Amino acid sequence: MAIILASKSPRRRELLQTMGIEHFEVRPTSGPETLPAAGASPAETVKAICAGKAAEAARTAAPDDIVIAADTLVFLDGKPLGKPADQADARRMLRALSGRTHTVWTGVAVSKNGRTDIRAVGTEVRFRPMTDAEIDSYVATGEPMDKAGAYGIQGRGCVYIEGIRGDYFNVMGLPVSTLYTMLQAAGNGDEKQP
Repeated sequence: MAIILASKSPRRRELLQTMGIEHFEVRPTSGPETLPAAGASPAETVKAICAGKAAEAARTAAPDDIVIAADTLVFLDGKPLGKPADQADARRMLRALSGRTHTVWTGVAVSKNGRTDIRAVGTEVRFRPMTDAEIDSYVATGEPMDKAGAYGIQGRGCVYIEGIRGDYFNVMGLPVSTLYTMLQAAGNGDEKQP
């Protein structure tokens, strides 16, 4: 049995190791991320995206392998903010988030033996008001460019966050407590447990 992380995110790799899972393979998916039909809730949206990732990764896995897939999106006013296309897009996102509360949703899937458990976790994040100079300075660091919503709570973006309500690790891209429960249900008895 192997544990397969269907993600190229270095943060998700670090969080698995923090959970005590030392031995896993990284097999990022390459298929397009398709959003569900209009009217889907944030939870339904991230669950649909990570279900697609889990299905793609499971096709190359052995039946008793455990596949972990996840997808994280920032939602503001019910609309998803993915990764910025360029620096101008990052500035636009940060201006929209400035002084407001948004929700970070992560869909997480665990597949084993043809069965997939898919869950969604939401965390509210409150940004303090940011000046244009702060936004420009932050974007110039490059940190916002590969992150949903154009910020990283675990990096320099932390100084703009006034508070959160919910799972901190979810904002980083992997709700570890929820994932731990899912792995236990999947029968992950071979790995070191916290």
